[in-house]
Amino acid sequence: MKNLFVMGTAGSGKTSVALGLALKFRQEGYRVGYFKPVGNAVGTGSKLDEDGLLMKEVLHMEQPVETIVPYLAGPAYLSGYRNPCESLRSIRQAYEAVAEDKELVIIGGASFPHIMGCLGLDAVSLALEFKAAPLFTINITDDFSIDQAIFINSYLACKGLNVLGNIFHNVPLPLLAKTEGIYRPILAERGFQTLGVIPQNQEMTAPTVKEYYEVLGGEILAAREKMDRVVEDVVIGAMSIESALGYLRRAANKAVITGGDRSDVALAALETDTSALILTGGLYPDVKVAARAEDKGVPVILVHYDTYTTIEKASSITRKIRANDERAIHTAVDNIEKHVDWRNVLKLLQ
Repeated sequence: MKNLFVMGTAGSGKTSVALGLALKFRQEGYRVGYFKPVGNAVGTGSKLDEDGLLMKEVLHMEQPVETIVPYLAGPAYLSGYRNPCESLRSIRQAYEAVAEDKELVIIGGASFPHIMGCLGLDAVSLALEFKAAPLFTINITDDFSIDQAIFINSYLACKGLNVLGNIFHNVPLPLLAKTEGIYRPILAERGFQTLGVIPQNQEMTAPTVKEYYEVLGGEILAAREKMDRVVEDVVIGAMSIESALGYLRRAANKAVITGGDRSDVALAALETDTSALILTGGLYPDVKVAARAEDKGVPVILVHYDTYTTIEKASSITRKIRANDERAIHTAVDNIEKHVDWRNVLKLLQ
């Protein structure tokens, strides 16, 4: 039995990489399972981890999602404090159920490697527990990103874990040359291998309006049936209408965040390439806004946060792959085939 632990920070592409590798290895004839020791429930009233739901359906796993992802943790998880030994025992039992008759188990990490460190259930401790080889995904945005990657790789090595390698995921086009010419060699100088550099793909990474709604909540005022529209950019409509017009015309497939009392900005946005209107402050707009948005097929979400808080929450929103999103699933496998040395991943696992 071989265990591959895909870990990284939030938004680094752990799910996409794990999914692509799992499906590619299955194409190569391996019996592959997926396990995520610590997950998080998202969406109102949800008690299931979305990665678990995705992998169960795509990999046709028999186990219930509660076994594939046995532990859910939120920001206040210590309020429901459990005995660490009991928690680890239940995670181990769930893993054994998933791993039965499998040649390879891909283990998915939590949003950040340090999560649940208080109970010894952080990614590093769990990788040691399952004798899993870590594969680290890097979300490169600037030079500090490579500092973080080196720090975590070094920490894993200090803990006695044989780091399989790193995958740069969703690399912005302006940073591709720097990633290959500077970041990758810097990792190599420190003894850390790069196994792939996956370029940015908006179809794969741009979140949908529905994902904004799941994080922000609120009330849908128009075009409820168009929540699958993709959001590639965010424009803040907090300036004068004259200043706003320039920004609104330049950005495509955008979400426009503005106060509910700024019907002038909202109506102007609806005459440009807009995927969603997000109105803040709990202020209902002029009836013309909802009517025009319905005509244009642009969802309008009314939230009760102020504009600053809404922007802050929106900044953490990322695209989630759904089991019925055939294009995203195909792209995940295609990324592995084209941009990742997956054969070497298999070789290093032996």
